[in-house]
Amino acid sequence: MSPTPARELRTPLLQLLVAELLIGSVGVFVHESGQDPMTSVFFRCVFGSLFLLAWGGARGHLRGLLQDRALIRAAIFSGVLLVLNWVALFAGMARSSIGVATIIYHFFPFAMLILAALFFGERTHPADLAWTAFAFVGVGLSADPLKLLDGASASYLLGIALTFIAAMLCGASLLLSRRISRERPFVVVLIQCLTGIVMLAPFADFTAVAHAGPHWAWLAGLGLIHSGICYVLFYSSYPRLPVTTIAVMAFIYPVVTLLLDFVLYGRTLQGVQCAGVALIVLGTLGVNLKWRWPRHAPASSAG
Repeated sequence: MSPTPARELRTPLLQLLVAELLIGSVGVFVHESGQDPMTSVFFRCVFGSLFLLAWGGARGHLRGLLQDRALIRAAIFSGVLLVLNWVALFAGMARSSIGVATIIYHFFPFAMLILAALFFGERTHPADLAWTAFAFVGVGLSADPLKLLDGASASYLLGIALTFIAAMLCGASLLLSRRISRERPFVVVLIQCLTGIVMLAPFADFTAVAHAGPHWAWLAGLGLIHSGICYVLFYSSYPRLPVTTIAVMAFIYPVVTLLLDFVLYGRTLQGVQCAGVALIVLGTLGVNLKWRWPRHAPASSAG
């Protein structure tokens, strides 16, 4: 007897749950590694590439890769955007906080929506634009406007700006990846990581990591867990789950980040920031779940 739909969804749902729980710790790994953003991203790409090469080779995902030059060129370009996004995000986290940066970073789906309309002519439903506006207001509230008005430091302001830039870069990279990775998403991620190695090798601070220490475990975790295991789990689960499930599960990531930021570093959100989180959640669900405004039929005239 064939398995029930619920049983068929159990494995991909568990895979996505584990991936979201793991990716929520990325900011902690960056912070605990003690390295500057470029060095952190460089080693994330190094260890991520090693994992993906080993996994892809064992699973046969790399066959015929060198012959697909169009995919390689497009993946390299999207990889440049992805790597710059990681650098900007990690720099934003260092100047604001892991929790605040993660919340603001979750504007990236809306950046993807806006860029698709501007550069690829994709039609955007008016309701989606309204949800995007909700989310944008949420981003502003998440940055703690009271703190900004009360004379926030230049470093904090720069951190907020860098995180917003990271969200835009992420949206652009995901948009390009979506257009080229329908057939071989695993290969695209591998090429993006390899691109990061080439890009950041001249800027990584090798003297800071030359000695043995716990920083190596955190840097290895960034690549093996957050660019290796997580991506394998994401791409294994996405094709087998409904969009509604993916949209809701995506909020596990920021929730885990906020909990870790509180438990490990004692940072909490202000009330206005919680309102911002609520607006971002509302906007994201509105776009992903295709919530539309009810249309009222015009009243007929009396005859």
